[in-house]
Amino acid sequence: MAPGTPSAGGTTIAACEASSPLDKLETRILLMHALGLTRIQLITQSDLELDAGQIASLQSLIQRRINGEPIAYITGEREFFGLSFQVTPDVLIPRADTELLVELALQYAPQHGSLLDMGTGSGAIAIAVAHQRPDLQVTALDVSPAALQIAGQNAQRILSPMRLQLLQSDWYDALHDRQFDTIVSNPPYIVKDDQHLSQGDLRFEPVNALTDHADGLSAYRSIIGGAGAHLQQGGWLLMEHGYDQAEAVRKLLTKHGYGQVQSWRDLAGIERVSGGILAA
Repeated sequence: MAPGTPSAGGTTIAACEASSPLDKLETRILLMHALGLTRIQLITQSDLELDAGQIASLQSLIQRRINGEPIAYITGEREFFGLSFQVTPDVLIPRADTELLVELALQYAPQHGSLLDMGTGSGAIAIAVAHQRPDLQVTALDVSPAALQIAGQNAQRILSPMRLQLLQSDWYDALHDRQFDTIVSNPPYIVKDDQHLSQGDLRFEPVNALTDHADGLSAYRSIIGGAGAHLQQGGWLLMEHGYDQAEAVRKLLTKHGYGQVQSWRDLAGIERVSGGILAA
């Protein structure tokens, strides 16, 4: 048993919170998951005593977190853009930074147009856009069959009726001559051997979705270089990138003739998304 974890014998929810070695927020998330309670129920039932099975379940969850496993993988879900997404180690954990890409897609995608999400993972970006904009025809692709399965499950649960086409594709390979009014992507952009890949939550996430195993820009070269055949003239290409990659991505866009090339900052003031319009 990890130091500070609760033990059976008259242990209440409040006592579990007080004795947990994790911070209060993570403890509450794991308590809600272990006990099947909502946040309000957790507060209003703080004197509820846990039985031995519940204690054992909570201890197991706490130990997994102590070992470094991300909360999202332990609980199997993560909130993104106000929606709850199923996540597994087959997909990246959706992050708040990526909500900027969704906001821009919603802003620049034309009414009744078509949008492509490249490297969709859990489907978070594509599903969030489709949920907000039922007028759009949204297509999402990923090279990973396991990721597409998760994305499909999320789409079936969140979108009613199901309004998302999923394709297995290595970037544009499976699209043939299809074109879209808007293309968005959050591709692998961490440089190979970056120390962050062996730290924190990243240790548990799918490495091929984190890094291009090169200089961090190879995915952008593929996306930008191939978009001309699949993006309608005047359409926006919008891509999330690392905190220090905005200038490099803008240069790639300019090199390929995109207009109105620019970057947008996230809530932390970091240039997080760059994009441009496919010129005639």
